[in-house]
Amino acid sequence: MRHLGELESAIMEHVWSCDAPVSVREVLHGLRRDKVLAYTTVMTVMDKLHKKGLLRRSQVRRAYLYEPVMSHEAYSAQLMREALAQGGNQAMALVHFLERLSPEEHAALDVALYKTARR
Repeated sequence: MRHLGELESAIMEHVWSCDAPVSVREVLHGLRRDKVLAYTTVMTVMDKLHKKGLLRRSQVRRAYLYEPVMSHEAYSAQLMREALAQGGNQAMALVHFLERLSPEEHAALDVALYKTARR
């Protein structure tokens, strides 16, 4: 898994924000607030996201409806795990990461550690 490009990220953000599967047209209308895009461009990128395993799709009549395979948080966690795996000395990579946390991020980490310790 790799970081997403600018349009891929915008599309995934829109899909993650929806409560139900969405069509290419719905995503296009949601993105048009920020930039001018062609339908075929959005369709192509969504197809690529499907092939990368980030979107699942189902055909309804002549159109596909797309939904995320994983939550935004699960995607972020996967990226973090991959970065940690590639970081050489994992303990030192974690130390450097922890040293750079803001107070808010540190508080979020404390909550996450508490939740995982209760399992």
